[in-house]
Amino acid sequence: MQALIKISDKQFLVKQGDKLFVPKQQAAIGDTMEIKTMAEIDGINTNLNPAGSIQAKVLDHVKDDKVIVFKKKRRKRYQSRNGHRQQMTQIEVISI
Repeated sequence: MQALIKISDKQFLVKQGDKLFVPKQQAAIGDTMEIKTMAEIDGINTNLNPAGSIQAKVLDHVKDDKVIVFKKKRRKRYQSRNGHRQQMTQIEVISI
């Protein structure tokens, strides 16, 4: 069985045992989170049941890969280079 969940305006299709990186959550490492589902998918049947929920365990807080932001205006002697690393939380789906 799979479930479609929404965390911080991002959607993820998960099943039991999946490990995924989501935007930073306010939970300590080892805590269990309860996340509401948008839809439950079982084979070809889709149940749009927003009342369901999944249990997920927080594994770690990490930083994502670096994204380089480069700006340049030609013939104006202007260029700017900045880097950014987004804060992420690694979770594992325990039960659906």
